[in-house]
Amino acid sequence: MKKKINGKKKGSAYEQDLARKFREAGYPECVTSRSESKNLDDKGIDLCYTGKWQIQAKAQESIRPSAHEILNNMPEGNNLLFWKKNRKGTIICMTEELFFKIMKIVDKHNEL
Repeated sequence: MKKKINGKKKGSAYEQDLARKFREAGYPECVTSRSESKNLDDKGIDLCYTGKWQIQAKAQESIRPSAHEILNNMPEGNNLLFWKKNRKGTIICMTEELFFKIMKIVDKHNEL
């Protein structure tokens, strides 16, 4: 019999892991909004102190509401949805507008 995974614990662990990765990537103050700001957590932002980025993290096989709805319900800004699926890895969803904004910056500086 398969062991049932507690979804809340899985999500919390993923947020912690993602916060660690942000700290390693140059955001040393990054923490989860659960521990830092109920206000941000209520707005759908899972990580604090991530510079210009607003992060929502999901560790689920399917997401409801949809990625579109999640991004649209976040406060205006550079919103990213990190979506981790078991044995599939993680993808990052963003609006088309944000993608092209990032693309222009990367191309201008000839970096990637």
